[in-house]
Amino acid sequence: MKPRTKIFFGLIVLLLVIGGVTLFALDTTKRSRAAEYNPQINPADFTTNITNQYFALPVGKKLTYETTEQGKVTERVEIEILPETKTIEGVETVVYLDKEYKNGQLVEETRDYLAQHKNGDVWYFGEEVDNYWNGMLLNHSGSFLHGKDGAKAGIWMKAEQRAGDSYRQEFYVGHAEDIRDTVATGETVSTKSGTYTDCVKVYDWTPLERNAREHKYHCPQVGALVLTEDLQTGSRSELVNVALP
Repeated sequence: MKPRTKIFFGLIVLLLVIGGVTLFALDTTKRSRAAEYNPQINPADFTTNITNQYFALPVGKKLTYETTEQGKVTERVEIEILPETKTIEGVETVVYLDKEYKNGQLVEETRDYLAQHKNGDVWYFGEEVDNYWNGMLLNHSGSFLHGKDGAKAGIWMKAEQRAGDSYRQEFYVGHAEDIRDTVATGETVSTKSGTYTDCVKVYDWTPLERNAREHKYHCPQVGALVLTEDLQTGSRSELVNVALP
């Protein structure tokens, strides 16, 4: 074998070794991080009767949100609590259908799966996502289900709100790692749909996206989110309609 050929094959072997070591290290890190968060889920502790004062989800409830920029609605989100349920790792969950439209076109349709713990906390057991581009199904990026491929459930909304609390809403390493911090309670919020009092203000963020930072306000008068403030763009998504069953 010629010297240059030996060098060439030697480099290939070296790269393969380095690549293997890197993949092993990444996998080890992933497993180590996953082991740090291990919620104990007992299906008998959960119900589909979600009555959390900040996030009540009776079947048939519909919520509509709009983001307006320069007098034009650029984004619209329609949410409906469906009559069907889905069982995930023994836990029966409510189906929270979320449709997002940008400039009038559907860009994402998500089925979120939620259940309420006996202490009043609402837990998030996963989501199945359809992402669209120009009216065509593009992919299912962002999907995860508790118990699948190491994914774990998290708390969507606590029953007892205390400033300074921080908790995971979901945990699927490298894919879904949303975290919620409670900023303040007893807040008053004014939107196009009205003025709400005794609201909880939370800070939602994820280590996976530097620019994904939001303040959200959940209010007991409607048992729902009423305002989202995007801290990167400054845009506001406001509740514009609530329809109860």
